[in-house]
Amino acid sequence: MTNRSRRSFITGMAMTAGSAAIAGSFTTATAAVSKSKGAQRLSLKRLKEWEAMRYGMFIHFGMSTFVGKELPGGMDAAAVYSPDKLDVDQWISVAKEAGMKYAVLTTKHVAGHCLWPSKHTDYTVANSGNTTDVVDAFVKACRKYGIKPGFYYCSWDNHHRFGSQTPTDVKWNPVMNSFPGKPGETAPFTSSMYQTFQTAQVTELLTQYGDIAEMWIDIPGVLGRGYRTYLYQYIAKLQPHCVIMMNSGISSGENYNVPYAWPSDIIAIERNLPKDGGHNKWREIEGETYYMPGEVCDPIGKEWFYVDGDTPRSEEALLNQYLSVTQRGANLLLNVPPDKRGVIPEMHVKALLALKKNAGIQ
Repeated sequence: MTNRSRRSFITGMAMTAGSAAIAGSFTTATAAVSKSKGAQRLSLKRLKEWEAMRYGMFIHFGMSTFVGKELPGGMDAAAVYSPDKLDVDQWISVAKEAGMKYAVLTTKHVAGHCLWPSKHTDYTVANSGNTTDVVDAFVKACRKYGIKPGFYYCSWDNHHRFGSQTPTDVKWNPVMNSFPGKPGETAPFTSSMYQTFQTAQVTELLTQYGDIAEMWIDIPGVLGRGYRTYLYQYIAKLQPHCVIMMNSGISSGENYNVPYAWPSDIIAIERNLPKDGGHNKWREIEGETYYMPGEVCDPIGKEWFYVDGDTPRSEEALLNQYLSVTQRGANLLLNVPPDKRGVIPEMHVKALLALKKNAGIQ
């Protein structure tokens, strides 16, 4: 396992061209559509409803919280995950009090540990130091406080490999934005067996917990265009009104990386701001015109998962970010990580309430 951050990996990640066999297919027939409507799957009305939420909470919590690594090797025992004061209701009550309208939970990150009792692996909360179904508690809390729930699922999985090669295994050139490789070495990829596993887990998430407002698929480049297209259409079949995010990575969103992240309903603007003139929502992709809103995601401090000593950014910095993002026509998904107890720390709560006051968030 290297000590490279997820940020440096995504910044330099080359596009995988491979695709894998898929267990089903969907057909689409897209005619030329005027810009007043767009060729995208979701209606302008639905996408503008999503945009109107404007401000949400990203919640990075899981095995990484307990091992102190953003990108674990995936071999830590399930019991290592052991929050002793887990309070998912508190997370969402904080989001509500802060003026946020939606929340996205990391159901499975790079470690492969699942925050719900999946039937397709034993590497879940069911065999951990705290057996709470966090996904279920999260969705129930969202319903209670009127917050729209969303799920994050990472395709880079160091525990469930099924013959895949993950970004942990190879090096990327962040300057040349390419995979230099060694003799006989290939870029990261996912096997058809892993893809079957991911489909099964996504099925659980999108059929057991009710309506989901947003589905975040991270590191979509390792899936290949074939399976990624299947997965997008399969998610849309399970949850027709769900906004699907295939994370296109760290950029201003000005240039959309089609080979890496298409298809997607929205454009990721990770750890950046939209361009000065505002996020360009109309995109020409492969001969069609699509309306694609932008979503900025960034931690409240420096790290995605809770790390001792990682304090929130200044009131001025958070205010400037909120105003810049919203005035430039994008949503802000601000990451607020719970600590090892399973609680959002008071310093984060204070920072969020200060931002609400300073920005006049209703």
